[in-house]
Amino acid sequence: QVQLVESGGGLVQPGGSLKLSCAASGSAFSINGMGWYRQAPGKQRELVATITSGGRANYADSVKGRFTISRDNAKNTVYLQMNSLNPEDTAVYHCSAQIRRAGDFYWHGYWGQGTQVTVSS
Repeated sequence: QVQLVESGGGLVQPGGSLKLSCAASGSAFSINGMGWYRQAPGKQRELVATITSGGRANYADSVKGRFTISRDNAKNTVYLQMNSLNPEDTAVYHCSAQIRRAGDFYWHGYWGQGTQVTVSS
């Protein structure tokens, strides 16, 4: 069983910063791409940022220059540093990872349970 567990969400004032973490736990698995998505109330889930196993990052236009995605492959963890937050960034943030368990031929998409980020004064 592989699980993704996010942490680091919370309430922050406009202009503030937060850093989210997402750790994959379990046994005998490999991770390919990882990413962060978010879903605001009444809206569809949208991509925030992704990062390949080699560290190449991709960002949504709305967060470019403000958010930074990174990963620590030794810790099976992906991070999202969020700066200059504004109320439009309020959402539940979910991490995702492409994972292949030992003995499995295919990669499968896994999701974390999400962590709430609220930007408000």
